Amino acid sequence: MSEGDYVKDVAKTVKGIVEAVPVYQDVVQPAARQIGTALETVTKTIHIALAPISALIWGYDQIKDFVSSKVAEKLKDIPAERIHTPDPTVAGPALEALKYTGHKEDLRDLYANLLANAINIDTAKSAHPGFVDIIRNLTSDEARVLKLLATRRSYPIITTKAILKDGKGRNSLMDNVSMLGTDAACQNPEFAPNYIDNLVRLGLLVIPPLAHLTAPGIYDAISNHPQIQKQKAQIEQQTEAYSAFEIEKRYIKLTAFGVMFTNACIHPPKTP
Repeated sequence: MSEGDYVKDVAKTVKGIVEAVPVYQDVVQPAARQIGTALETVTKTIHIALAPISALIWGYDQIKDFVSSKVAEKLKDIPAERIHTPDPTVAGPALEALKYTGHKEDLRDLYANLLANAINIDTAKSAHPGFVDIIRNLTSDEARVLKLLATRRSYPIITTKAILKDGKGRNSLMDNVSMLGTDAACQNPEFAPNYIDNLVRLGLLVIPPLAHLTAPGIYDAISNHPQIQKQKAQIEQQTEAYSAFEIEKRYIKLTAFGVMFTNACIHPPKTP
């Protein structure tokens, strides 16, 4: 079922709850009736607010269908003799997590690859139990970022700074700015700096200190971005406070653990 179908189901569920709630009738004193009405309004609102959540939680049948279709598809080229029972410390939590993230296509694809690799004898060792918790801590956009980095391994970022007058130091303006959100087709590309922070926190990415990429023109797109040029012009106009605008070139790359994660959760198993 597509995410669009889920949205329609949620709308129907909410509509049904609203229509099913009876009109409140009370014959007690006005003050008590007012309190009762307020409590019922809050209760009704809570039910409506939680209705989409209950509609999106996967049940056993949806998980079974997912395993028999999506996971099986990723194993279609693997010989039958290479299929085995996966480690329950990987498969159990992964299947449980699907109850709450199965409606997110980008995340359920990570679980599908993880389960497929755990089931394949030749790749089972790459399916770390900790990967389930990592996926739980990812947004769909961050999954897209990882899919991009799985093919590039490193990516240019910049930090913008304003140089204070009289050699008094630098003010950091924006950190971890890049074209990553656009290149990864994120739904909210403006949050890419936050995604980088989270992926670093999870141990999947690292920002090497005092280092940058040397490929010609690799920083041009972000350095010439209208937002960066606008900020540069604003700083250069504030001559009483700043002497210059500075772009510090840096880059992100997958850690060894990050490479292991992308091998298990981004790439489906391959025949030996």
